[in-house]
Formats: sequence, structure tokens, C-alpha cells
Amino acid sequence: MFGIETLTGSTQAVALVGLVLVEAMLLYVGYGALTRALSPTIHNLIGDE
Repeated sequence: MFGIETLTGSTQAVALVGLVLVEAMLLYVGYGALTRALSPTIHNLIGDE
């Protein structure tokens, strides 16, 4: 998909680790934004003030 399979040895390993770290950061930010956006609604639904 990104052409990583064309890289060799250590270069491929570094590229994969970099992609995994970027994915982890995006998920962290995404879930944080989702939690911030939906938290008040969920708290109101369950009656927790």
C-alpha cells in the first residue's frame, strides 16, 4: 500500500515502526477528541452530574 515491501532489512523495520507510532498517535488524539465530545452527553444520559 505504501511501498514498504520494496524496502530492505533495517529500513523496512524502521518504516514499519514509524507507521505504527503514527497510527498510535492518531488513535490517541482521535479517541481523546471523541471522549471530550461525547462525555457530557453520556454523563447526562446516565444521570451523573
